Amino acid sequence: MEELGRLSVHLVQQGVWDMPLESMPLASGYLKACVQTDERVRDHVDVSIRNFRGGVTLMRMANELFADGAPDVLAFSVLGWNIREFGALAETFKQLNPRGLVVFGGTHVANQAERTFRMFDDVDVIVNGEGDLVLPDVLDAYLRGVDRTALGDIAGITYKDAGGTVVTTPARPRIQDLDVIPSPFLTGAIPLLDDNDRFRYDVALMETNRGCPYKCSFCYWGGAVGQRVQSFSRARLRAELELFARLKVHTIVLCDANFGMLRADEEFVDDVIDLRERYGYPRAVEASWAKNKSKVFFNIVRKMKKHGMRSSFTLALQTLDDTALHLMNRKNMKVNDWEDLAAWLNREGLDAYAELIWGAPGETVESFLEGYDRLSRHVSRIAVYPLHLLPNTDYAEKKAEYGIVSVRGNVDDFEYILSHNTMSFADNRRMKRFLFWARVMAENAVLRGTWVAIRDLSDLTQSQVLTNLDAFVHQVDDPAALPLRAWVAEAENSNTACGDAIKYLFGDPVARELLERWWTESVRPLLPPERGDLFDEVFRYDLLTQPYYHHPDAAGRPERLDTETIRGERYLRRSGVTMRYDVAALLVALRTGQVTPTDLTAREHTVDLFYRQGAENFIGSTNHEEVVHFIGLTRDEVEAAAAVRAAKRDAEDADEDAQQVQGGRQGLSLTLSEHGGYS
Repeated sequence: MEELGRLSVHLVQQGVWDMPLESMPLASGYLKACVQTDERVRDHVDVSIRNFRGGVTLMRMANELFADGAPDVLAFSVLGWNIREFGALAETFKQLNPRGLVVFGGTHVANQAERTFRMFDDVDVIVNGEGDLVLPDVLDAYLRGVDRTALGDIAGITYKDAGGTVVTTPARPRIQDLDVIPSPFLTGAIPLLDDNDRFRYDVALMETNRGCPYKCSFCYWGGAVGQRVQSFSRARLRAELELFARLKVHTIVLCDANFGMLRADEEFVDDVIDLRERYGYPRAVEASWAKNKSKVFFNIVRKMKKHGMRSSFTLALQTLDDTALHLMNRKNMKVNDWEDLAAWLNREGLDAYAELIWGAPGETVESFLEGYDRLSRHVSRIAVYPLHLLPNTDYAEKKAEYGIVSVRGNVDDFEYILSHNTMSFADNRRMKRFLFWARVMAENAVLRGTWVAIRDLSDLTQSQVLTNLDAFVHQVDDPAALPLRAWVAEAENSNTACGDAIKYLFGDPVARELLERWWTESVRPLLPPERGDLFDEVFRYDLLTQPYYHHPDAAGRPERLDTETIRGERYLRRSGVTMRYDVAALLVALRTGQVTPTDLTAREHTVDLFYRQGAENFIGSTNHEEVVHFIGLTRDEVEAAAAVRAAKRDAEDADEDAQQVQGGRQGLSLTLSEHGGYS
């Protein structure tokens, strides 16, 4: 059919966190890159990414999207936290442009067309699965004048025919050669710099592969569960990494389901290390690490440690209860043999954290807390999340079998579990309070070393300490406890209160004074008295090494710290901190199991502490993988990492010099031979 003309296409994405910096719109970037390189549509389409932070109001999004006129096509990357906003924007869009086309794609709407169309009648097309190659097909049909009710030739979508019947076309095979998807970075599809020519996002998001070989009951990893993993080429990934290195991107966050499983993952880390030595960046890589740790994983960990690369290595256990593991389809996974791995990571002195899910069918309060404390004997930072019922998962399909009672969120579209066969309403409310403190104090590292000292030098469990804090906050006569009480009450009914508490405890001096009072009055009496001074110093050290951050509502001015540049990186410096113990050395000894009487002996120790700047961009987001990169370090810790990098560069320079000398000798030999000399 005759072309309708040049199309205006807006790709809309919204992050979950309301932070000063944007979250990178990776999904929209893939779509834009595919549209701009598709021969059928690229010369007939103007495509733009409209990326919004979490917390942005509908009014603001509507004004930014439509103030200069409505586009022809509005395509949304839909997740549970933004589906309602995007449905409302679709309704506004159709008021402005009734002939316009609305496309929904993403894990929350894939294979959920009946419900999605009932909720949002203004949606025209739903993408089931990968949308990278689907959107150009949809735009091509639109350009050719194909009616939106007659899209049956496009695989992998659902639409409504002329009679209103919902039609789902055959599934589109997953993309086998991922390099057919143009890079959103190398093509310029995603804008990388702000108005001051600085990297504009909180972190750089990358995929090195797609797919997941497991079928966990709670997960729907982009529709790729139980499927073979496909990788992007090494050359492409290195080119993307080099671009980020040139832009001085501190942290690369990988969107892979099981990084560290493939030989290609080790090659990726080799390239990260090489580029860091050349450009100084990136400084850290965060990933969802492979559930089953292979030789490749151990090689990667050793290399990252050797070269001073930072990461948080994950023990993605989810539960330690056999019944819950069976219902989770994880009973036979090697990940359950985790204790030796945790001990190895501790001996290596590496930052590791574990993941647990509260509320899984088969789990009870008693089994969960037993598992939490067992895990905390090995890993101090435990990320604990309440189970949500997600579309397309095994749990969702067996809801009646497990007796699951749930309710939809009022600001999102997740199903929040209230009870099931092994968890009562009362159990869940009790544990929501526990989860609040576990997430704030342990997962987000308000305390860090304290957990290590308590587990190794006392009989207290981590859950007992957290429960103690909850009781103290609700009983103490102190105005500083009032905000925390309110957030705990809110946490019983939502998941949004933790971020406010983290900002308060990190950034307001009155909150810090409350923690000190709790420690002195409620925890210290429970600890071995002969080690009281040592515990006090570890707790004090935790408070001193919290990220440098001043809450905007806190009284007074922020603490003024000097700055110092160490091996090319600028830090804030707190000088001349006098400690009664060498706490940094003690914590290393405890983690590695090499404690000596000297480590436990009081001796005055003066230390300078160094803080990476920019913590305000992450604190409160509950993004604990990033927060830990802002924890205060000693000069020795900063210098050690820098020395590793410098030694590597010196070795490479020496090798290069040797190669040049050898090359020169060979050239001299060849020249003399040509003139009858020696060879």
